[in-house]
Amino acid sequence: MQTGSTLASRFGRNSHVFRSNCPLGEAQMRTTAPSIFAEGKHDSRSERYTYIPTIEVLRALHHEGFEPFMVAQSASRIAGKSEFTKHMIRMRHAGQVQAKSEAHEIILINSHDGASSYQMLAGVFRFVCCNGLVVGDIANDIRIPHKGRIQDQVIDGAFRVLQDFEAVESSTQEMKALPLSRDEQLAFAEAALTLRYGDAEIAQAGGEQANSVPPSPITASQLLQARRQEDEEGSLWMTFQRTQEHLIQGGLPGRSIQGRRVRTRAVESIDRSVGLNRALWVLAEEMRKLKRS
Repeated sequence: MQTGSTLASRFGRNSHVFRSNCPLGEAQMRTTAPSIFAEGKHDSRSERYTYIPTIEVLRALHHEGFEPFMVAQSASRIAGKSEFTKHMIRMRHAGQVQAKSEAHEIILINSHDGASSYQMLAGVFRFVCCNGLVVGDIANDIRIPHKGRIQDQVIDGAFRVLQDFEAVESSTQEMKALPLSRDEQLAFAEAALTLRYGDAEIAQAGGEQANSVPPSPITASQLLQARRQEDEEGSLWMTFQRTQEHLIQGGLPGRSIQGRRVRTRAVESIDRSVGLNRALWVLAEEMRKLKRS
């Protein structure tokens, strides 16, 4: 784990990300995600498109106690479009009680090229591994089109997401208290492999290749390997954490369908990362309900 005031990295060719242990300043955000500061909408947008730069919305949110701790921006192969592409900001509210191990975050997604409306989601950030989770179906998914009084609607949406954190915290604590057997952990990891690679690429339990099914690059057992000692216990929460970290960050050794040695890739795009994160949260929620019943 890296230490210090800031953490920065490049996610492949599809996006850039910058995360800090302290609230980000505008200069830091501009370096990584210049589309936040776009001076106009993309030429493809019609007159009905209400253009308000994301930075103005962030400034309004700042006055309401919300601070950005992470920004990311998608890349574009189209000349001149990188100034308008999709970007994501993860924020925390000053009045939010922060646990020692996790922080609740509000995720804001937007673009100025028509690829996204304003979208607001609930998230959880785990400090020890820098995991940025995205909450699934127990929190609001708020989408605001580029029409009308956008700033007021986004601020209202941020407070609506903030209200969801009581339910998020309750679910998180229950996951931490639920032990899973090894077989249950493997079942969770196999389902997670399906979410990441698709049904056609999942091998039989334990990672052995099925006769008619090509294997995924890695096995369910690999997803359960702990990267640090504190992650070794067998609760539903920690099973979820280990699986999510391996799938999102990549880096596991495996074999391609052709038998070549490979390492799994990080999930690079904003859309893929948010989609997979939310699906994994829903998977964990369903396991929690099954164990509780």
